[in-house]
Formats: sequence, structure tokens, C-alpha cells
Amino acid sequence: MHEHTVRATTTSGVVEGFSRDGVNRWRSIPYARPPVGALRFRAPRPAQPWRGVRYCHGFANCAPQQRRYTMLGVGKYQPMGEDCLTLNVVTPQWSGSAPDQGPLPVMFFIHGGGYIMGSSATPLYDGAALARRGCVYVSVNYRLGALGCVDLSSLSTPDTPIDSNLFLRDLVLSLRWVRDNIAAFGGDPANVTIFGESAGAHAVATLLAVPEAKGLFAQAISESPASGLVSTGDTAAAIAHKFAAALGVDGPDAAAGLMRARPYDLVKTLDVLLERSLHEMDGAFAVGPTHGDDILPLDPIEAMRTGQAHRVPMIVGTNADEGKLFTRFMKLLPTTEHAIERLLALAEPETRERITAAYPRYPHPEACVQLGGDFAFGTAAWQIAEAHGAHTPTYVYRYDYAPRTLHWSGLGATHAMELLAVFDIYRTRFGTALTAGIDRRSALRVSREVQTRWRSFSRTGVPGEDWPAYTDPERPVLVFDRQTRIEHDPHPHRRMAWEGFSLASG
Repeated sequence: MHEHTVRATTTSGVVEGFSRDGVNRWRSIPYARPPVGALRFRAPRPAQPWRGVRYCHGFANCAPQQRRYTMLGVGKYQPMGEDCLTLNVVTPQWSGSAPDQGPLPVMFFIHGGGYIMGSSATPLYDGAALARRGCVYVSVNYRLGALGCVDLSSLSTPDTPIDSNLFLRDLVLSLRWVRDNIAAFGGDPANVTIFGESAGAHAVATLLAVPEAKGLFAQAISESPASGLVSTGDTAAAIAHKFAAALGVDGPDAAAGLMRARPYDLVKTLDVLLERSLHEMDGAFAVGPTHGDDILPLDPIEAMRTGQAHRVPMIVGTNADEGKLFTRFMKLLPTTEHAIERLLALAEPETRERITAAYPRYPHPEACVQLGGDFAFGTAAWQIAEAHGAHTPTYVYRYDYAPRTLHWSGLGATHAMELLAVFDIYRTRFGTALTAGIDRRSALRVSREVQTRWRSFSRTGVPGEDWPAYTDPERPVLVFDRQTRIEHDPHPHRRMAWEGFSLASG
């Protein structure tokens, strides 16, 4: 396999990557100073310049998390560490030190993982297929879990300051890096599309309400955004105290104790806390953004509804069988009658009645899985579509496609399945195995359809002339399937049943 090196000059120094399979890649370029030592729990600072050439051929650390989530291949794990604020760039192939075609749209990917796990190095997020079709692809790491996505700022002291919304600050700094540097890689800093899935989709939607992110992206794609992850300052403070107590550092020197704690203990403590909040259903998920500070003044949906969010065109959608993944792996969602009844016990009786009535066969297991999926993802997509769509072109999809092997295994078009189409996985060996030969043509057709629309959207802000924007009362939804089609307001009873329901009493 022919491989040669490529270089680009960034504001911090020269980075060297490599060229292979028709693309150039740079891995783990630092966009911030390592948030270690005194910089733990602090807003990120721009990377320090280096002399000479920095080799960016391999992946460095992912953020601290449970080791089992860092698997990159059979028996191969990515190293973890707090020094993880890096990003990767993939471009169409050019040789030498400057791109020979100019400026391409930038696709900026934010990985998911419930704000507690994940990495931009995951093979699924490679992005070469997107770059080959004419974009500069960037994927980013941000601080996860207690080190980035739990707001511990209420424990801050003059001696040990702790900043809020660290992961959002990381993402804003990485987008600034793109603005200042992406032209050196052949990208157009004035045409960046941010996209992400699950918690990454939630982060995308949240960035629309971050004043400092204004002008840093032109389009946004939110694939299966998660619901109920935004806290008020009061809720965040209550969680911070619970976290410090569980870590064993509660009291006036909690902040100093947090600074001394090993990353491993911070990860373990958060797991205990999440496990507990699952059982207590106390209305607050411990991870995610907090609104009410300088970086996120308003709840994102509120900012969209009142027209104060960045008015960029947006695609938002969900998958037909979101909840099925969570009946097998990571049982974090209410997908059983017992869990659903506990969840709805907090609601008014008529609200409980209205929600369960929207799932005609409830408490049949399939109805429970559908309800759990809507609770976790559908509600967020509906809220975003209604709120953002009132001010700015917003396009809504539902991804229904699954090869027969996935239907037989009981997963169907579950959470994250659209990523197989977005990243062209059905063209790989793994994808061929998934389709078992019988569904290869339909899988490639759906993949092409999704990629063409994402590409058109990243260029022009319109995902195809035949996909109308979501407006009241028609509410058109593009359904990706063997036969892609438009449906109008496909599940009005389910959409309306959740209106006004909120877990957070805070």
C-alpha cells in the first residue's frame, strides 16, 4: 500500500500526517493545552506552539472512562488520560504541503456515548468515506464524565477554582481551532457543519444556544439527540454535592479533594452515582450541560423557542426502533413496565394516562420499548423541530432502514444504526457481513441517499429540493427506508402525549 507523508501549518506549528486510500489523515492534533494539574476542571486554553514538526500519525489518549468502552479492535484498547483535547482531520488526497483544490465544506463530528464514554478514534467514525466525496472531515475529543460533563463548579473556592460546562468550552475552543486553521487543510472556515449522534447530537443542539459559538458553524445535524440532559444550576449543585460525598471528599475542602482524586476514582464514583440515580429516578441525570452561566445562559430548547439560538439550518431526526439497543446493552432506559411506571409515577395521573394511551398495546413489551425510545430520544427531536423550526429551516427525518440480519436479531433500526449509512460502513467487510449478501443493494442505496443529503446540506444548507422543511401544521418527515418517502406528522398522538412532561422538577 503506497503511503507518503503530508504536512500542514497550523497556528501552533507544523503537523505531519499521512496519505493512504485516497485521503490524507492527521490524528490527535492538540487544540488545547493538556487540562492536567492546575488546569483540571478549568476552561481549556489554546494549545501552546511547538518547534519543528509534530507527528500526527497515530491516536493519542481518549478521555478517562471505563476501559471496556475504549476498545478499538480485538484485544486492542486506546490509552486513556486527562491529556485528551485533540482532534483529527481527514481530507481528500493531495501531496506536498498545500491542498491543490480550495475550499471544501467542513464536516465536524461530535461523538456520542452518554457524556461518559466514547472517542473520536473509534473506527466507525473514521470519516474517510465522507472526505473522499469532497469535504474536510474533523472529529473531536472533549472531556467526559466527572472531568468534563458533570458541573462541579458549585464546589469552587478562591483557592481551587472550578469552571462550569467544561465539555462545551472544549467544543467551542475546538471550533475556534477549525476557524483559525482549517484553510491550511483545504477546508472552508466559513462553511462548517457540526454533526453528532446521541450525546453528540445533544451537544450539537446545545451549541446552538452557546453565545460564544456564534459564527463558528453554518449548519447543524443532530442524529437522535438525547432528552433530559440539561440541568439548572440548583440541580447541578445538588449533584455536585452527591458526587463529592460519594467520592469521600465532601465538606469545605471538596474542591481540593477533587483536584487530588485519581481519574480512575472519578470514573468509578460517577458510575456509582448514575447507577443510583437510575434506581431513584430523582429527575436529574448527573451528566450533561447546565444552563444559567456565561457559556449557556438559557436552556437550549427555550433559546430556540424564543428565537435566541443561532439561526442556522438544521437536520434533526431519530431511528424507528431507538429503544431496542437498550434492552440488550447499557440498560439505561426505561424499556420495561416496571421502569416506566416508576418514571411516570412523578407525573400527574392524567399525564401518565395520556402518555401510556399513546402506545396502544402498553404494557406489551414492544410498546414499552417504543415508549422508552420516545422518552429518551423522540421527545428531544420533536421539541427541537417545533422550537427551532419556528424560526429557521429545520428538516426532520426518521431512519427506518435495517438489513434483515438486524431485524432477525431483534435490533431493527435501533439507536446509532443511521451511522452505518452516514459513514458508509455497508461498503466495508463488516458491512458486507451485516447484510449477509441478501440486503447489500438496499443497504448501499440507503447509505448513498443519506450521504447525498448530508453532503448537499453541508454545501448549501438544503438537504435536497424534495425534502421540505418542517413546518406546522404539515410537519413533513423524511423516512429513510428501502423506499425513502415523506410522511406528514407520522405519530401525532405520540408527539403530543409528551408535551409538557418533564422529569426535572428543578
